[in-house]
Amino acid sequence: MRIDAHHHLWDLAAVHYPWLMARGVTRFFGDPGPIQRDYLLEEFRRDAAGFDASVHIQVGAADGWAEAQWVQAVADAAPDWPLAQVAFCDLTDQAHEDHLDRLQTLPSVRGVRQIVGRAPDEDAATGTNALLDDPAFAVGLRTLGTRGLSFDLQLIPELYAGMARVLDRAPDTPVALCHAGSPHDRSPAGLRAWADQLRLLSDRPQVTCKLSGLGMFDHAWTRDSLRPVIETCLDQFGPDRCMFGSNFPVDSLYSDYAAIVTAQEAIVPQTAQTAVFQDTAARFYALP
Repeated sequence: MRIDAHHHLWDLAAVHYPWLMARGVTRFFGDPGPIQRDYLLEEFRRDAAGFDASVHIQVGAADGWAEAQWVQAVADAAPDWPLAQVAFCDLTDQAHEDHLDRLQTLPSVRGVRQIVGRAPDEDAATGTNALLDDPAFAVGLRTLGTRGLSFDLQLIPELYAGMARVLDRAPDTPVALCHAGSPHDRSPAGLRAWADQLRLLSDRPQVTCKLSGLGMFDHAWTRDSLRPVIETCLDQFGPDRCMFGSNFPVDSLYSDYAAIVTAQEAIVPQTAQTAVFQDTAARFYALP
């Protein structure tokens, strides 16, 4: 059973996504125009031919609870497709335990994502990096572990050191590092610096790495340009702590689904593919 450990769905009539519907705004990942439309499970399953289960990751809905309820309804309507979800919760909110109580009434919920960093320019505007210096964030992160929930971590290399200190305050919370830690500088020097800093996260056994979203900072990617990123992750985390994610439909801006899978299959050693494309995600997200 192959598992896509990182993708999104949206029904624009059911849930409002302010970032997605902003017209004429180019984001760090490119022009969202082509994906400003419904992307439902039926289409995703066609794209993900050869896969059998998946993990939906929250994606900036105006109302995170509304999104989580909608994803649960999608999961309930497709019992032949095991669908777990990572929902949004503001871990700095004084009422975060109440929000988590509510999320945990949904059987598909496995964890939470609250984005720490997207890209340098956008982070400067949004201030999301401030989470690292907020004591409440570390408290909330620790709470997830006590509840048997995981945390999906999206950030950029410049934030690894600060995040490592936060992780040390929540050692029992499993963490999924989104998009290989977003190595945004793909120059040889940038990749060397990223690989050195990545040790701050890979040395912490609670962290598992997603081989996902690799086109967001490399829109004209090739197999050769992805190779150093994937091989570094496999070397540092090992295949038992790496899992495949398509980041669809966002990464559909750069290529089709089959091309992403084929490229990763060509790079991930055959002996590691069962772990990367199945076992790691099944274990981390408690999928059958």
